[in-house]
Amino acid sequence: MAAWDLSVTVEDLGLDAPPVTISVASDLHIGGVILKLVEKTQIKQDWSDHALWWEQKQRWLLRTAWTLEKYGIHADAKLVFMPQHKPLRLGLPNGITLRLRVCFSNPVFQTVMGICRMLNIRHPEELSLLRPMEEKKKKKDKNLAPEIYDLTEVPLSSGTRITFYLHCRWLDSSRCLLQQGIQENDKLWLRFKYYSTYDMDPKYDAVRLTQLYEQARWAILLEDIDCTEEEMMLFGALQYHISKVAQSEPQIMSNNPAMDDLDSALQSLEVKMEGEGSSASDLPKRLTLKGYKQYWFKFQDTSISYFKSKEESIGEPIQMINLKGCEVAPDVNVAAQKFLIRLLIPAPEGMNEVYLRCENEQQYAQWMAGCRLASKGKTLADSSFQSEIQSIRSFLAMQKTNSSSSSANASEESINTHSLVSPRYHKKYKPKQLTPRILDAYQNVAQLSLTDALMRFLQIWQALPDFGLSYVVVRFKGSRKDEVLGIAPNRLIRIDLSVGDVVKTWRYNNMKQWNVNWDIRQMAIEFEGNVNIAFSCVTADCKIVHEFIGGYIFMSTRSREKSETLNEELFHKLTGGHEAL
Repeated sequence: MAAWDLSVTVEDLGLDAPPVTISVASDLHIGGVILKLVEKTQIKQDWSDHALWWEQKQRWLLRTAWTLEKYGIHADAKLVFMPQHKPLRLGLPNGITLRLRVCFSNPVFQTVMGICRMLNIRHPEELSLLRPMEEKKKKKDKNLAPEIYDLTEVPLSSGTRITFYLHCRWLDSSRCLLQQGIQENDKLWLRFKYYSTYDMDPKYDAVRLTQLYEQARWAILLEDIDCTEEEMMLFGALQYHISKVAQSEPQIMSNNPAMDDLDSALQSLEVKMEGEGSSASDLPKRLTLKGYKQYWFKFQDTSISYFKSKEESIGEPIQMINLKGCEVAPDVNVAAQKFLIRLLIPAPEGMNEVYLRCENEQQYAQWMAGCRLASKGKTLADSSFQSEIQSIRSFLAMQKTNSSSSSANASEESINTHSLVSPRYHKKYKPKQLTPRILDAYQNVAQLSLTDALMRFLQIWQALPDFGLSYVVVRFKGSRKDEVLGIAPNRLIRIDLSVGDVVKTWRYNNMKQWNVNWDIRQMAIEFEGNVNIAFSCVTADCKIVHEFIGGYIFMSTRSREKSETLNEELFHKLTGGHEAL
């Protein structure tokens, strides 16, 4: 074949250096092109991490056995020869920033795996990268540089390890960083994307546990998720306690002298209690008032029946509800004596939402325990019934106040309430009113260890009715108005944007298939019972929604019986779509 000239920009020669021109033929393979480039530069260094990037096609040329002809490369191609691993600034949930070398040529999913391996975070499939929100610079802070831990010299091991963002900023897990416009030294956020935490073991998951706590903490402080006033005071008390204990409990760290920077960074990941600020979300709030009617309820096996009165309970019920397979969530305000049980009942066309209002705490604990067991197919005769009741009562006890002891403590302890509760309570109460209430709740958690306090915080967060919902604005096929789609770990929720009411719920385990029409950017989903829905995304690319659904289905396939090796092929099959191929 005839020889022709190919010009390649070599990044190591500097930005102002002219491209290196080499003589090639179309049957020359990529490995041969690289060899010629290295010889032409006459620079003796380790080139093993370098590869060719094709600018026009936004593509890495990683198959070194392929020829120029097979790739379709001609003399007008703009190629760059550069390292595959480059520095990146990584903002973490607790507010610190790491500078570390990450892979710009692998799909983001694999890049996150490498980051988590370095930071000792298990189950990296639960996290991903997203573009940060624009930071508003304050005049008084313009000379203050944020603390950055530089981990770019930490060796990259390939071995095994011993929000109303409207979610438009998540990166595509199937494509590499460069393909998504991310450049060297850019800043990204590492966040838990999938609220499907698996196998959390404090013994091995110190960093993972603390970063999940920080993400939960900021979701509550920024009101990304609703909670009652009592729950907010309990969250504030737990934060206060965690902050105190974190300063006194020693952290078990590695003593490898070559990894001092990594050790100090990991220690900060585990104990630092600061976070970046951002504006509160505009999530739709539930504005409607729910009306309640009193009925006589009867619990039998795994079903509940209700009647107009006790006298009529010997006859046919108004309705019988089978709780097996339903979802049970609390909606409680102890101070207001509000004890609600929220049930999501499977139905052919989706999920029906039912609220049961109990008269008192004792009745609530018994019925809540019964509903939880029934949802798992167990009856009230099950041996775990009494322990379930006790667990619910201990949870309620944490929300009770102890005014006699707290008034004395309030004068002794001074706390910064602004860092413990969300802005709405600073508008509603003065700090001197908030302090005794937070210290009231603190009495119930003061004896917890750091690990137990972190776990308790996450358990209460995960029990909130709206936990785990990621929201995007969509337009359903045939509808003339925008609506909200809530994406949960096990279901999709259609929400009226104007009032915040749930219109319909569909579970993933009733899903037969879903696909995307990439030309018109529309998702279509088919459920059992000939139920079909279709929608286009208004505030995020449909690839993001597609990846959320496929990702959650992937999370549900994990089990301890299976191999610990992450099934990347299955993840990409469920989340990639044809664009990734």
